[in-house]
Amino acid sequence: QVHLAQSGGDSVQTGGPLRLSCNVSDFTYSAVCTAWFLQASGKDREGVASIGNDGHTTSSDAPQGQFSTVQDDTKRTLYLQMNSLKAEETATYYCALEPCGLWGRMDSPLSADEYEYWSQGTQVTVSS
Repeated sequence: QVHLAQSGGDSVQTGGPLRLSCNVSDFTYSAVCTAWFLQASGKDREGVASIGNDGHTTSSDAPQGQFSTVQDDTKRTLYLQMNSLKAEETATYYCALEPCGLWGRMDSPLSADEYEYWSQGTQVTVSS
């Protein structure tokens, strides 16, 4: 019943910024945790950034461009802001959602296994 639909993506020059959006529908959970993941060709899905129901954000420690995620007050629109993009960050990007509990956080918020609901993914290509 929960649907996550992405917009944004496509292509961007090296060093440029890009903003992805994720619209969430058909859920009534009072507490949700969300995250963004990337999956490069032939690689495992990697956590990029997450936000707990309490608003706490977690970003990847990998040497990537700067990522930050925010959500609107309804928690139905998520954003991933990417800055200083590099070619290695060319990948398919996904948003994900998991109902979370009392603390509004997850033990491993950048682990793909933590999330039940996923978007269809959108391709981001970073080029010179």
